[in-house]
Amino acid sequence: MTDTPVTGHETRSIVLDDSVPQGELCVRTIAMPADTNQNGDIFGGWLLSQMDLAGSVFAYKTTLARNVTVAIEAMTFRKPVYVGDLVSVYGTQVRVGRTSITVHIEAWVQRRNEMGMILVTDGNFTYVAIDDHGRPHPIKPVSA
Repeated sequence: MTDTPVTGHETRSIVLDDSVPQGELCVRTIAMPADTNQNGDIFGGWLLSQMDLAGSVFAYKTTLARNVTVAIEAMTFRKPVYVGDLVSVYGTQVRVGRTSITVHIEAWVQRRNEMGMILVTDGNFTYVAIDDHGRPHPIKPVSA
């Protein structure tokens, strides 16, 4: 990933390095038995919801407004998540438009009794800033 800061309404291309997390830590939680599917693995929908929460946390820091998820694209489930895994979700800004922001989200796990982190899922989430009436709200550019 480039080290150039993103300001205003620029676009950043994401280059994934699946050996280290990219971006800002937004959510960290432990996968619990209540979150499993019929096979005993963590349900993909639970992980998706954690990623969506992380993306909205990241988006808020740019929009300073309520945000709604309008799109999820390029979602890739790479590895399963197991009960007891420490799940860490990172966000990186991809693009800021007039009322929307796209955030690349990576979910990583640290397995019990292991030190390394494993990239399990990533994707791009797009949020639209809204006002108190639910209408799109312009995002103010960040000063350099």
